[in-house]
Amino acid sequence: MSALIEVEHLSRYFGKICAVNDISFKLSKGEVLGFLGVNGAGKTTTMQMLSGCLAPSQGIIKINDYNILKDPLLAKQSLGYLPDTPPLYKDLTVKEYLHYCAQIHAIPKQRINAALDTVFSRCGLTSVTNRLISHLSKGFQQRIGIAQAIVHNPDLIILDEPTIGLDPIQIIEIRALIKELGKNHGVILSTHILNEVQETCTHVQIIHQGKLIVKESIDTINKSINESSVIFKTTRPIDKQILLTIPGVQNLEVLSNNEFKINFNHSHDLTQQIAEIIIKQDWGLIEISPVKKNLETLFIASTEEPA
Repeated sequence: MSALIEVEHLSRYFGKICAVNDISFKLSKGEVLGFLGVNGAGKTTTMQMLSGCLAPSQGIIKINDYNILKDPLLAKQSLGYLPDTPPLYKDLTVKEYLHYCAQIHAIPKQRINAALDTVFSRCGLTSVTNRLISHLSKGFQQRIGIAQAIVHNPDLIILDEPTIGLDPIQIIEIRALIKELGKNHGVILSTHILNEVQETCTHVQIIHQGKLIVKESIDTINKSINESSVIFKTTRPIDKQILLTIPGVQNLEVLSNNEFKINFNHSHDLTQQIAEIIIKQDWGLIEISPVKKNLETLFIASTEEPA
């Protein structure tokens, strides 16, 4: 499957400050990429470069094989972009605004009404088409922002914090829309909300201090999450082989002279069984504690600063 977007060694400097540092990745049709990072990590700067709103200091961005710097018009024909603040003209009605957006995207005049009907339906805007944007809720305004990004049916959709400031019901509705868009497009989703990534994305990237430090499929992430661990300390040496023969145990790590970590399948909590074996073998159990994994623990472990 050919990539909708290819990013190679992308960097961006603001004076001497490196906001984005040598990142590379690809995205194909049917994939939804969750782009995570703490405030100031470089997410929005990256989104602005991917959308052609900000020139990179170094690197290459190709959308459908068109270089966004050398062939910007051709590259952007395949691109829809929702910045963190939706670019709305609030003194227009929903229909007037999206008609204007359709014209900007050079949709032929005879096809504009059909394109609008499609985007009204997809974004849940049919009931508000003739209302002023300024009179609508934040949730509807976010929907309109997404609608302007997809009115021309682009192959690649970039959404920067699409659910920020929404109530729980609105968040659920926008997530459902993003999942639907991911079936026939490539979607890049920047967010702070970790469970949003797990529920809507096929791939995850974590950026920290401008660098990509995690780049995995959600299946790989979930497989890692489905593994649990136990950390224990003893007063005497242990026989590793006895513990490794327990069904479900995957590996044993030596953390220090008398501190160990056992990883096992999450579907079987082996904490009690491990404790019983240590006591039976008289290895002098001092303490034992389970360690559960989720996307939050992965994110914190990846981005926390060393003490």
